[in-house]
Amino acid sequence: MTFEIGLVLGILTISLILFVSEVIRMDLVALLVLCALAVSGLVTTNEAFAGFSNSAVITVWAMFILSEGLTRTGIADIIGRQVMRLAGRREIAMIMVIMITAAVLSAFMNNIGVAALMLPVVIEVARRTRISPSRLLLPLAYATLLGGLMTQIGTPPNLLISEMMTQNGHRTFGLFDFMPIGSVIMVVGVIFVAFIGRFMLPKRKSDRSQHHSQRSLRNRYKLQERTFLLRVPMDSILVGKTLGETRIGSSTGLIILALIRFGRSETLPSRQTVLRGGDGILVQGRVDQFKELQRWSDLVIEREAPVLKSMVAAKVAYAEVTLAEGSPLIGELVRHAHFRSRFNVSVVGLFRRNNYRLTNLAYVPLRAGDRILVQGEVEDIEDLDRFADFDNAVLLANETLKEQYNTEERMFVVRLPKYSDLAEATLEKSRLADVFDFRVVAIFRDGKLNVMPRGGEVLEGGDLLLIEGQHEDLDVLRGLQELEVETKVAPNLGALKSDRLTLMDATLDPRSTLAGRTVGELNFRERYGIELAGIWREGGPIGDDLANERLQVGDALLLLGPHDRLQLLSNDSDFLILTPLGQKPPNTQRAPLAALIMLAVVLSVMAGYAPIAIAAVVGGSIMVLTGCLTMEQAYRAIDWRAIFLIAGMLPLGTAMQDTGAASYLADQVMLLLGDAGPWPVIAGLYVLTAMATMIIPTAALVVLMSPIVLSAMSDMGYSPETAMMAVAMAASASFTSPISHPANILVMGPGGYRFVDYIKVGVPLTIVVFITVMVLLPILWPLTPISP
Repeated sequence: MTFEIGLVLGILTISLILFVSEVIRMDLVALLVLCALAVSGLVTTNEAFAGFSNSAVITVWAMFILSEGLTRTGIADIIGRQVMRLAGRREIAMIMVIMITAAVLSAFMNNIGVAALMLPVVIEVARRTRISPSRLLLPLAYATLLGGLMTQIGTPPNLLISEMMTQNGHRTFGLFDFMPIGSVIMVVGVIFVAFIGRFMLPKRKSDRSQHHSQRSLRNRYKLQERTFLLRVPMDSILVGKTLGETRIGSSTGLIILALIRFGRSETLPSRQTVLRGGDGILVQGRVDQFKELQRWSDLVIEREAPVLKSMVAAKVAYAEVTLAEGSPLIGELVRHAHFRSRFNVSVVGLFRRNNYRLTNLAYVPLRAGDRILVQGEVEDIEDLDRFADFDNAVLLANETLKEQYNTEERMFVVRLPKYSDLAEATLEKSRLADVFDFRVVAIFRDGKLNVMPRGGEVLEGGDLLLIEGQHEDLDVLRGLQELEVETKVAPNLGALKSDRLTLMDATLDPRSTLAGRTVGELNFRERYGIELAGIWREGGPIGDDLANERLQVGDALLLLGPHDRLQLLSNDSDFLILTPLGQKPPNTQRAPLAALIMLAVVLSVMAGYAPIAIAAVVGGSIMVLTGCLTMEQAYRAIDWRAIFLIAGMLPLGTAMQDTGAASYLADQVMLLLGDAGPWPVIAGLYVLTAMATMIIPTAALVVLMSPIVLSAMSDMGYSPETAMMAVAMAASASFTSPISHPANILVMGPGGYRFVDYIKVGVPLTIVVFITVMVLLPILWPLTPISP
């Protein structure tokens, strides 16, 4: 093994570890691979960036645009809905029709696009036929993968395999060269799922009619048991304060459904609504979490405690730090930046818009150049200069603190009563810092001072707490104690559910910009005028502390709001709507034109008038020019993560071939299987590829496997077409895991699937496809010896 081979294999190994661990997002891993290869001299500059001009990469993004054009004009929706009418109400017929329809569309459209397009259609069919969606959605996802096997443009692995053949001087695969073997695999796969695999599909009682009615949605997400009423006493401290000032929602994670006053209700009232005595606040959430916060009203303000304040002042300091360009903290919310664990300091203020912001900091995103006021022990403050996250750290004098931040007015001492319910509780569970911006600066107990206590600190009766915050917030906290809890609210709920408030099931679009962001950060009430009432993930509801949950593609989202507000989401490209609310069907005026453009692309490639990359780009451009979709929609349709993933990994394939790393790995394969003959080698490469789809993105996998396959077949003296076709089939048949393909993830939440469900159905289907491929290859793609 040469040094260059070792270096390439090292880069390959590190990239695989990063792909599996997901410590870094996949497209960034690919770009880092590109950089490592270029900097180390393993590839030239032109070779490093050749992936971005590669015809396979160009075809992939052009096909995204063509697929979006077919979707926007409604042509695919027309086909899907018309064919669904033929299925009747029998489950076996339904599965076959869904799978065949999705497979045919996926042969010419992007797999993920077809899955996203047909998901609401299948949910609606399940609702009308009272068949559980869990019986239909996994077959839909598998059908999009099976359909992609049938054409060169059906899936990126087929395009990349063809491109690798061209680059290495072999005859490339044509548009329909995959059709004979791919169509048989598709038919076998459909028959297997419809007649055998369906018995392995989950059939959950709770979701049998989960999308059928508002009641079933409430039952599915267990909302009824989490709905209660808070009554405001006539003489409450909260009377005259706005809902925003009371922080009833943010402090406890409660969703305020309605304000009931004099027998009339105002649904989803605004934060500016002023409370009156006798008001009823209909909320949804955990009663125990609300009562946990109520306990903090036991605190008693100690009006004078100068000695304690002076003791703390000697140990605690403040500094103003400036967030540096390039810091990983940029874009993070203050609460998620974890200043306490990273730097041993707490954030107490931000300089924004020529003013100092001292409250409601938890969900403020950090920006480069932010001036951040932090608080900590003296030695930790002095240590801030060594962190690259900050351009500079300026220690602030007491006079500056008093003048600019009013720290003296914001400090007060409270006593925890000896027999308080808070005794034995931890600071972390209090949520005081998140909600009221209260920071416990010090705890004085038995003559000892504990400065800057951690969240796990356990409180004891008689403790003196030095708190930084606003005095009036303590009054609000006492006001929460006064609220009367009424758990029997069925009549109120019944009055609201029918006409004013509507529940809707949705999921994130695979290309949604909301994936990875927290619910609290998105603030559904302010952004959309609705509330996120629940999340269904991995076979169960997540109903507690939603504010801290990060949304994932595949989550089923329960949205609550006025009917008209929810209807607007049907036009939002971040969501796929699963509950019908009378949305307008797509405008199909340009559907024939879009179909004609797609047909022209296919025919021009078949006739040899233009390469597939040119034909696809021309077709996509004409779709934009003729108004089938806008340029902005075209840009958004492209999955740029996939493009950068493929373009970044292609140079690794080049390096593997040029350095001999591919030959080295091929030799290892030959040592294991070479004596058995070419067919066991091909079978081994197929199995290796199929297993790797569980942990490696399929596009990257094809780039890595192709040089090995080419070298192995060359060593045995055979043309590589047969083995390359086998690898293409193995890479695209990603059935065994939800993370194997985005289409699998997409149906996970709406179908209520768990990881084990994919294994139950996916593993047998993978074995069936493997056997089918190995039977068909000698017939359709027999081995051809290389001419001497």
